[in-house]
Amino acid sequence: MTELLLFNVTNGLIIGAFYVLMALGLSLILNLSGVINFAHGGFLALGGYLAYTLTPHVGFWGALLLSPLLTAALGLVLERLLIRRLYGRDPLYSLLLTFGLAFIFEDGTRFVWGAQGLPVSVPAFLNQPVSNELFFITYYRLFMVAVVAVAVAALFLFLRYSRVGIRIRAGTLDLETVSTLGVNVGRLRAINFGAGIFLAGLSGVLAGGQLGLDPTMGSGLLMPSFIAIIVGGVGSLPGTLVGGLLIGVAAGVTAVFVPSASDAVMYVLMAVVLLARPRGLMGEEGLMT
Repeated sequence: MTELLLFNVTNGLIIGAFYVLMALGLSLILNLSGVINFAHGGFLALGGYLAYTLTPHVGFWGALLLSPLLTAALGLVLERLLIRRLYGRDPLYSLLLTFGLAFIFEDGTRFVWGAQGLPVSVPAFLNQPVSNELFFITYYRLFMVAVVAVAVAALFLFLRYSRVGIRIRAGTLDLETVSTLGVNVGRLRAINFGAGIFLAGLSGVLAGGQLGLDPTMGSGLLMPSFIAIIVGGVGSLPGTLVGGLLIGVAAGVTAVFVPSASDAVMYVLMAVVLLARPRGLMGEEGLMT
């Protein structure tokens, strides 16, 4: 029982790491621009498929670097051509637009790469278990956790200490004042959007190496990522981090005792959190109430 519990907790942490990267990107875009990006899962899948295409040419390590950058570049193009036109309007418009984009991404990946699942090749040594006792913990899983930790730390340092990051944080609180002070709000939103899509692309590469690729893989991770934002608190990036890990571990532990409820437990957890604290675990007053 102990080994089974450890196995499922480990799986929960790994899935939670995907939720964290996805949810942080979603939260960045939502906090500054007010866009509920339903196409985020499509960007995740695109990042994974680009890694699959690039790996034979530049290797896994090159694909790990280039795929999120290319995904972010496409995100910037779509932000410039489509999403930017909806800033300041009813959020329903951007929701409907990104919802349509999600279907385009899904059908586009199915058309280009096929409907069958595909693997992202990772270096052989990363697939080795760390020990015979902990056979379910591979070096790749440890590598994924390390990459997520580095990405999250880099994001928080960027937002705290860089000039652009400070402006993004200020813009989430009062964008009109930031604009009045002479900051180019359009450029700030574009940088912020690109950063959020980069995290989705990175998550797609990592998920492809662990779970394999499928045109619908992004949609499976999208709703839990929104739940992570709600549980952690809308407007709080640290809360989003906690929420993603919490629902991942909760699903893993539940799978040990009630396997059929492992998917439903995140919704139960969300309901409990909202009943006890409507703004989420670390949300700011007024954003959820």
